Amino acid sequence: MPTLALVLYAAFFAVVFGWRTWHQLRTTGRSGFHGLSGRPGSAAWWGGVLFIVAIVLGVVAPGVQLAGVVAPLPALDATVLHVAGIVLVLGGIAVTVAAQRDMGNAWRIGLDHGTRTTLVTSGTFALVRNPVFSGMVVCAVGLASLAPNVLAIGGVVVLVLAIELQVRWAEEPFLRETLGDEYAGYATRVGRFVPGVGRIPAAD
Repeated sequence: MPTLALVLYAAFFAVVFGWRTWHQLRTTGRSGFHGLSGRPGSAAWWGGVLFIVAIVLGVVAPGVQLAGVVAPLPALDATVLHVAGIVLVLGGIAVTVAAQRDMGNAWRIGLDHGTRTTLVTSGTFALVRNPVFSGMVVCAVGLASLAPNVLAIGGVVVLVLAIELQVRWAEEPFLRETLGDEYAGYATRVGRFVPGVGRIPAAD
């Protein structure tokens, strides 16, 4: 199963990052990449750094298991969990691609402080405010189920922490600052990563 994990991970990157970047370049002339957010050492900056660490662990974990360097955790190395992992990976990719499609030309990685952000509230964004990240976490859990070792589990934990830091300390403050009441109203209605969960209470 670690071989399949590597194949699916490569497919995830090819579709979610490779194809999407090519499409963004073709339609807008820009890649959509804006680098790390925040000053070095800030919570937002650490979110970006940990995101890179999680990406690396996603490759290393199945690779070292395949090489026999680490063993899978016996309690998680079961056929039913492997099958569930495949379903989660495919579902995670589908959610991520759908969310990227819903973003249209507003898709980006990192914050572009020089351009006014368009608030997308339709499609997957009508269900959660960060469907791209939701899909990525689902995919990461599925990949860890295919190569269930300590590095894979650690990679999922690091990814979740990275996303929490990025969203709470970089993206949400940026959106509140640039979009004001438009984003505030949206955040009171729609959950952060899971439908109905993580809505921001309306200000008195």
